[in-house]
Amino acid sequence: MNANTPVSEVYMVGPTYARRLKKLGIETVGDLLYYFPFRYIDYSLTSPIKLAQPGEIITIKGKIISLKNEYTSKGKKIQKGVVADSTGTIEVIWFNQPFLVKVLKPQTIVSLSGKVDFWLKKPALISPEYEIIKSQSQIHTGRLVPVYHETYGISSKWLRSRIAFLLKNLVPQIEEFLPSEILNKYDLIDLKKSIVQIHFPENKKYIELSRKRFAFEELFLLQLSAMDRKKKWQEKKLAQKFLIDEKKVGKFIHSLPFELTNAQKREIKAILTDLSKNKPMNRLLQGDVGSGKTVVAAVAIFVAYLNKVQTALMAPTEILAHQHFQTLTQLLGPFGIKTNILTGKQKQGETNFDLIVGTHALIHKKGKFKKLGLVIVDEQHRFGVEQRGKLIEKGKTPHVLTMTATPIPRTIALTLYGDLDLSVLDEMPPGRKVVKTWVVPPVKRQAAYDWIRKQIKDTHSQAFIICPLIEESKSETLQMIRAATTEFERLKKEVFPDLKLGLLHGRLMSKEKNEILNEFKNSNLDILVATPVVEVGIDIPTATIMMIEGAERFGLAQLHQLRGRVGRSDRPSFCLLFSEHYGENTLKRLKALEKINIGMKLAELDLEMRGPGEIYGIRQHGFLELKVASFTDLNLIEKAKLAAQEILPKINNYPLLQEKLKEYIIRKVLPN
Repeated sequence: MNANTPVSEVYMVGPTYARRLKKLGIETVGDLLYYFPFRYIDYSLTSPIKLAQPGEIITIKGKIISLKNEYTSKGKKIQKGVVADSTGTIEVIWFNQPFLVKVLKPQTIVSLSGKVDFWLKKPALISPEYEIIKSQSQIHTGRLVPVYHETYGISSKWLRSRIAFLLKNLVPQIEEFLPSEILNKYDLIDLKKSIVQIHFPENKKYIELSRKRFAFEELFLLQLSAMDRKKKWQEKKLAQKFLIDEKKVGKFIHSLPFELTNAQKREIKAILTDLSKNKPMNRLLQGDVGSGKTVVAAVAIFVAYLNKVQTALMAPTEILAHQHFQTLTQLLGPFGIKTNILTGKQKQGETNFDLIVGTHALIHKKGKFKKLGLVIVDEQHRFGVEQRGKLIEKGKTPHVLTMTATPIPRTIALTLYGDLDLSVLDEMPPGRKVVKTWVVPPVKRQAAYDWIRKQIKDTHSQAFIICPLIEESKSETLQMIRAATTEFERLKKEVFPDLKLGLLHGRLMSKEKNEILNEFKNSNLDILVATPVVEVGIDIPTATIMMIEGAERFGLAQLHQLRGRVGRSDRPSFCLLFSEHYGENTLKRLKALEKINIGMKLAELDLEMRGPGEIYGIRQHGFLELKVASFTDLNLIEKAKLAAQEILPKINNYPLLQEKLKEYIIRKVLPN
């Protein structure tokens, strides 16, 4: 048995438990060993029964004197017993666990951990954790006891037993892969000790030490793999070096129907510098919806055209692909650039094009190219590394530009995308109206509905109503769909019976989605009720109101992106945030949206206030989720980066680290 052994082969797991473990992301023995507790219960205070005091959380060790099932006056079954040690006896009470009388028979030696409370005016242990004392050490009582995230049929107690078995049988074989110089320099404990202590710590100090080791390891592997990718990418022979005809580029920019922002000018300069080098470009362009990323991309496409090579632009959805196709055809068409589109529905047609815009179909439908020199990937985190790689392979080492509208704090961007050069569009084009944002308290809900109706009728505008995520997920759950459907029916019948409403969610077929969107675009609907995972490429100038239910469930960056779907014309636009659950921190977060309109600033604020796990619903957006480390730990990120820079040039001296890195990269290549 080793780290790659399927978890179904572990003692007392089998296929049924393996299926349940898969829901927790556990498929191999290594996954189970690296499934760390999120908290610990302190049952380390062991007390003689005579000294047990009500209110204390203690562990007692003794003998079962008696245990029987009894019924309360209300007909509920309780388990009532007596346990004794050399100093006295104490009553023990459990609820609705009738099987215990068969497990804890008289004379059984047990360890019981829990809170001492009063039962019929006498001290008793109420619903304690129990463990039959055998020769092995205790794992459920009498110590710092690990608690894990659970799922149906998988309890923390069950996980502790399986992990304890692995630690006993597998840990002696585990080999340290971090170089000893790194362990010593950064004061880290070794792998064997860390893996034991994070699950079953001797004391609180070892919890900190083991978590520090695994946080460092996680960031170190992340940085090392990114640096390794960057090094290998830069070693690739570029298909064709681009010549930059500044006069023609200037003429193209001058032809645009608007003035570029300083941020656009700065990042275009950086991209042109990359394109003129002998090494292939690999750059991430980040900017809010409406900050002008497509125009920056258009300049790069124009340069590719001047160098007689083709460009492929891949977008995550058909709606977004069509939007890019229309915009770029308008900008580039007058210069003789031939554009084409390839989606799930549309065939490629001829190969004699300069630019092809498409979805995953560019890979799966085997998009054909004569000479691919530039690859652009929009909303790049929505594609797996493997998917991006397949498109890039269609050219002989093309230049690569990836784009995202999701505001990612700089710390996270540099850690997640260490192999990419970072460009940020941090200003909006002049004249873009700011979307007025209000947090609406429950008492003003009806007044808000009345105001929305008046706006729609008086100004012939339209509104989005977004129903919240019930859970963060890559795909919409049925529960989410029901929530949106239920709200749609309520709004249609009770709130806006005089208006036309439509419903849009991710489970609809493409044809249905397009029909509803066209109805909305053509102003045949007044209000579109939708779930938040609908495509980001919706651009409807007459939609001026965004109302978001359950706003507290979203990260600020998510709310900002939803808000970005209105305010796409010169008409005044509004965003109303509804929340039924106000804590001081929630209100502070939501109120920030009333004042701040830059996505990056909001993402940084969310990172500070909520932590990285909730910035944008990492699972929903497809970002890598850290298990132990935190993107807020700038000090550890910097140390891991320095360590990676130190080790990469001599990585051939560390075969175990190389093996670990290969395994790590393979796992990250799967679509995230």
